[in-house]
Amino acid sequence: MTQQQAQTLYIAGEWKSAESGETFPVTDPSSGEVIGYASDGGVSETETAIAAAVDAFQAWSTTTAYQRADILSKAHRIMLERREELARLMTQEQGKPLRAARNEVTYAADFLSWFAEEAKRIGGITIPSARADQRFMTMRQPVGVVAAITPWNYPISMITRKLGPALAAGCTSVLKPASLTPLCAVATLRVFEDAGVPAGVINMITGRSASAIGTALVESKDVRKLTFTGSTAIGKRLAAQAAGTLKRVSVELGGHAPFIVFPDADPVRAAKGAALVKFLNMGQACISPNRIYVHRSIYDTFLSTLTDRVAALKIGRGDQDGVAIGPLIDDRATEKMESQVADATAKGARVLIGGERVTVEGVGGTNFYAPTVLADVTPDMEISVDETFGPIAAVTPFDDEDEVIRLANDTEYGLAAYLYTNDLSTAIRVTEQLRYGIIGVNDINPTSAAAPFGGVKSSGLGREGGDEGIDEYLDTKLVGIAV
Repeated sequence: MTQQQAQTLYIAGEWKSAESGETFPVTDPSSGEVIGYASDGGVSETETAIAAAVDAFQAWSTTTAYQRADILSKAHRIMLERREELARLMTQEQGKPLRAARNEVTYAADFLSWFAEEAKRIGGITIPSARADQRFMTMRQPVGVVAAITPWNYPISMITRKLGPALAAGCTSVLKPASLTPLCAVATLRVFEDAGVPAGVINMITGRSASAIGTALVESKDVRKLTFTGSTAIGKRLAAQAAGTLKRVSVELGGHAPFIVFPDADPVRAAKGAALVKFLNMGQACISPNRIYVHRSIYDTFLSTLTDRVAALKIGRGDQDGVAIGPLIDDRATEKMESQVADATAKGARVLIGGERVTVEGVGGTNFYAPTVLADVTPDMEISVDETFGPIAAVTPFDDEDEVIRLANDTEYGLAAYLYTNDLSTAIRVTEQLRYGIIGVNDINPTSAAAPFGGVKSSGLGREGGDEGIDEYLDTKLVGIAV
C-alpha cells in the first residue's frame, strides 16, 4: 500500500482516507524498512465512526443469535483459509517468527468459533416472587457501542478476542488498533467484511494520536463499553476517563509473572518449559515469566539446562527458516533490555548467555537482542520490579516456600503465575496463595478461547474468553410482571 493509496479507516462499511489526507509509515522491525502506509485519523473521524456504530446498533442488536453465529462462523472459516497470508503479514509488520504468527492466527480464529457458539447461549432466567400475582424474569441485552483498543504484540488475536464477543452479543464497535501494526488490523477487518458483517457494525480508526482518539472514545456518551489491552498506566487513565460517563470497562494490562520451581520438581523439565514460554514472541507477552524463582537444591541444574536451551535459539528475521527469536518491536524496547541488564549486572547478577544487541547477517535492523539468562537476580534490581517485555530470563534462588510466595506476590501486578511441583498438596496450597488471575501448574500455556483470561490488582478488570467473556458485553434487564 503506497502513501497515496492508504485507506485504512473503516467507517460505515467504507474504506476511507483521513480527512486531512495525512498518512504514517508502517515499518518492518527487522529491517526498519517501510512496508506500507496507514491513514492518520483523529478525533473527527472517531466521532464519525461512533455515529456509524450508533446508527447500525438498532438493526444489528435485533438480529437473531443464529444470524450472528453464522457470520462469526463464516469469519472463522475465512480467517483459517487466509492463515498463511495473515501470518506472513504479521511476521513482516510485528516481527514474530512465522511459526508463532501462524499459531496466533489459529488462536485468533478460535475466538470467532467459540463466540459463534456463545451467541446461542445468551439467555435469561425466571425468579420466584413472594407475591402470588407476580412473576420475575431477566433478559440479557447488548450494552451498545463498544470501543476496542488493541496492542501491537498480538495484533490479530487481540482484535478477535474483543470483536468476537461484541458481535456475538449484538454490540456494534469502533476499533483503535496499535499504530505499530495497523496493516494486520486492516487484514482482520477484511475478514469480517467478507464474512458479511453489515456496514457500521464494525468501524476502525487508525492513527498516531492514540491519546486523542482514546479520549474521544471514552468520553463519548454514545460509547457504552471500553475494552482495552495494553500498559497499566494507559489502562488506568482510560478507565478513569470512562468513569465520567459510567461506561462498562474491561482492561487487560501489564504483567510481572513469577515462575516458581519447587525442590521436588524435575529441574530439566521446568527449565525447558521456562525457555519455551519466556522467549515466546521475544518475551513480548503480558503473561511472559519475568521473575524465575528456583529452589537452591536444583538451581545449578536448572540454570545449566536453561542456558543450553537458550543457546540453541536462532536469531533472525521471522520468515527465515528455524528462527525462534525475531526483532523487538522498536528501539525503545531494545534500550529497555540494555538498561535492565546493565542495572542487574551492576548489582551483582551474572550474565550466563546473551546480554547484548546483535546483528543479523543480511538484515539491516538494529533491534535484535540476544536471548539472555541472568543468574543471581535479587529483589532490589530493576528487572525484579518492572515488567521486562523482552527476551531476558531473570533467575533467583530461594530456600523457603513462604519466602518465595512473598516474593512472588510482592508486585502491583497480578495477571499470570507459574509453578512446577510434583506434589499435589504444594500445587493446591501455593495456587491458593498466589494473587494472580491465571496460574499454570506444570503448564506453560494456561490459555484458550474457551477459558477466561484476565488478572487482578493492577493487571486488569474483567475476563476475556470462556463463558465469562461475553458477559462483559451484556446488560441484565429485570422484568416484573403482574398476572
